[in-house]
Amino acid sequence: MLGWGFPPNVSGGLDTAVGEMFEQFDAREDVEIELVLPAEYAPDRAGIYGVPTGEGSVADRINRLADEFVEYAADADIVHTHDWFGYGPGKAAQDAHDIEWVTTFHSLTSDRNRIPPERELQTEQRVVDRSDHLIAVSELTRREVQEHYGGDSRVIHNGFSSVETTGRDVKAELDIDGEMLFFVGRHTHQKGIEHLVYALDRLDAEDVTLVVGGTGHLTERLERFVELLGVEDMVEFVGYVPEAELGDYYASADAFVSPSLSEPFGITIVEALSVGTRVVACESGAAEVLPEGCIVEVEPDSRSIANGIRRALAAGPLPDYEERTWETVADEHVTFYREILAD
Repeated sequence: MLGWGFPPNVSGGLDTAVGEMFEQFDAREDVEIELVLPAEYAPDRAGIYGVPTGEGSVADRINRLADEFVEYAADADIVHTHDWFGYGPGKAAQDAHDIEWVTTFHSLTSDRNRIPPERELQTEQRVVDRSDHLIAVSELTRREVQEHYGGDSRVIHNGFSSVETTGRDVKAELDIDGEMLFFVGRHTHQKGIEHLVYALDRLDAEDVTLVVGGTGHLTERLERFVELLGVEDMVEFVGYVPEAELGDYYASADAFVSPSLSEPFGITIVEALSVGTRVVACESGAAEVLPEGCIVEVEPDSRSIANGIRRALAAGPLPDYEERTWETVADEHVTFYREILAD
């Protein structure tokens, strides 16, 4: 398997999924996994191989480890890469060993970028055309891969990540007297944070505070937008929230809001639910495996988000739901692998 990062060094959605799958496979007797990562993100663990990648773009760096990836793949039954960056090493292994190549799409470049880089668009098409098998983390992603590139994918949803709480009262620490909304994520166009900020102006409520966690290239612009709207008293930018503190932020909030323009799965959604916090969210893959009522679903539009926040704050307790475990995710992957090899 080829990944990019590994928690806690890198803890994005793709990296979390790869890390969880490694742990599950590593504990099984019927699967042997070797995971290749850039050396700077690789933990010192048996079965994980860090390869120096130097400086430059993601594509340039990942291609520098292709030769070693091919060597590690020599005795494998399957090579499994993720998203567009796995194209070079995956294709090289496929060519060298006539091996089954599986690619999982966790998101598309059109999900992550307002104007997708042409190089990534072309590479995603090549991944679809050359991979032997495709997996998508949701029906939403499966449809997008089909619509954009004509590829058929097997849907294997991610597992539910949970968070730990310590009883810390973040709301009190931030001196919030009213109700607390929480957002955490990268400050990019994909996350739709500007729609959430504008929704505050439409709430017409003085007792609601939005706590914004995370950073990104839009942070300064968002802070300026808050000033222009005149809602400075309703927003707290707290910057990067360490993983160990996330649970207390979720638990202290009266609602978690995910206003993403595109959320192929939505790990933050299930993290918030794991501590019993109501969620307001745009379309997501997580909603596909949750019962009705767990999420107040909205459109990526400030009026819709404002209305959703009102409904969430007035709603009762969350309905019961069954947690989707990473063990189940691993079982479904192994079933898929066996189908591939049987064919």
